[in-house]
Amino acid sequence: MKYWRSPLDQEKVKPIYGQTHVIPDRCKGCGFCINFCPRHVLKESPEFNLKGYHFPYAANPADCTGCGLCELLCPDFAITANTVDQDEEEASDG
Repeated sequence: MKYWRSPLDQEKVKPIYGQTHVIPDRCKGCGFCINFCPRHVLKESPEFNLKGYHFPYAANPADCTGCGLCELLCPDFAITANTVDQDEEEASDG
């Protein structure tokens, strides 16, 4: 999406990044997290868990903002979402 102007404090504000962690063996494959993710981060895995269900995985992890909606919607508490500071992650890699 292209905007006709940019914010005045664009250099000061950093984008928010997040991570989702799925516990595959807790998942029952309801698909709530996949259907309601606003950034379409999660997809259904072709693999099966121990219960015989397809569990979600982060197909587009760079798009995740760590909003936690998937975590709130999961009836089995199989997903955790958190925000990640990009500066700390780059410092630990280097």
